[in-house]
Amino acid sequence: MARGSGGAADSGAGVTMAATVTADSVDALRDRVRDAADRQVSLRVIGRGKWLDAGRPVSATESISTRELSGITEYVPGDLTLTARAGTTLEEIRLATAEHDQWLALDPYGSDDGTLGATIATASAGPLSTSFGTPRDLVLGLEFVTGEGVVVRGGGRVVKNVAGFDLTRLLTGSWGTIGVITEATVRLHARPEADESIVVPLDDNDGASRARELLRRLPFSPYAFEIINATLARRLIAMDRVAAVIRLGGNRLGVNAQRAAFETLGSVSPIDADVWRRLRTSEGDGAMVFRLSARPSDIGRVWHEASSIAEECPGTMLAATPARGIVRCIVPKTAHCVSVLQRAWGGHDSGIARIGERLPVELWSSCSPNPTQDRISAGIKRTFDPHGLLNRGIFGGGA
Repeated sequence: MARGSGGAADSGAGVTMAATVTADSVDALRDRVRDAADRQVSLRVIGRGKWLDAGRPVSATESISTRELSGITEYVPGDLTLTARAGTTLEEIRLATAEHDQWLALDPYGSDDGTLGATIATASAGPLSTSFGTPRDLVLGLEFVTGEGVVVRGGGRVVKNVAGFDLTRLLTGSWGTIGVITEATVRLHARPEADESIVVPLDDNDGASRARELLRRLPFSPYAFEIINATLARRLIAMDRVAAVIRLGGNRLGVNAQRAAFETLGSVSPIDADVWRRLRTSEGDGAMVFRLSARPSDIGRVWHEASSIAEECPGTMLAATPARGIVRCIVPKTAHCVSVLQRAWGGHDSGIARIGERLPVELWSSCSPNPTQDRISAGIKRTFDPHGLLNRGIFGGGA
């Protein structure tokens, strides 16, 4: 999901927008936001523009992009920290840190030409979140421009500095609605001695629950552990059944022990490490994408609900992260599948949360409620973007 900084949706609201203005410095971006505030013009915040159909439709008159606001500004390998501007791509960071056998352990869905700002603004996470967490766990500090054109910095540039950390977490996942991220400091990790991937076939009925129970008992966390349905398995690993794809890392003896531990699930086979890149880029264009989630202990129930949708919508691909209780669903965008989702989401509350990524306009109201209707969220929005200029509508209503 590391595509468009701020995570703005396409102009599904039927708004005709002026050409996008690109800011190549913090001062230029600040001045652009101030000018929009003076003119009371709403802004759509974007990065490289790779994920503009995500989220609810944005109502904006003009656009501003951070794609030229790029480059690594500070890298201290000894501290395992790196600071980069928002428009810096994940690929640039990967290449720079590889020279020191380090990496930024974020692998959001989408390609590596997405930006750091987008990844943080949308709080996007991929399979590595099983072991390394989400952007909130790896971002140490942020600089951003508020809806009034004020430059603010929260957090710090070293791991032990926690001053302003709550402000950093507030911006992470705000989808560009309360500020435009301009720079971020992130925590790095050392590359492991051994890094390998395996696959284990699972039973479709109780495989997800069994996998969760095993993960809970293990004395270690695999780098990644994803359960994929047969449709996605055929595409990724030429296997026509539900399977767990697992990434192991550490020293050689440790990885050997980890591999042996997963033999209790079933037959273990090695697979090419490229499976993770193919998994992250599997959705293609035009699909409906959403996540179902509950407590990790309820992953079996979440998997069952996702599988029920897949049975009615042929071609649906499912990827579950048992450690987080999430199943990511990629559903063909057909009239039949839209009708299936409307029916499934219009009935009783199953207690399973739904988080939309890419959906047609008519499904947003039934997918998930507006997350910013409470008093605290509304107050935060008024504090940082009092005129409601930034990515208006991305959270529903005026948010």
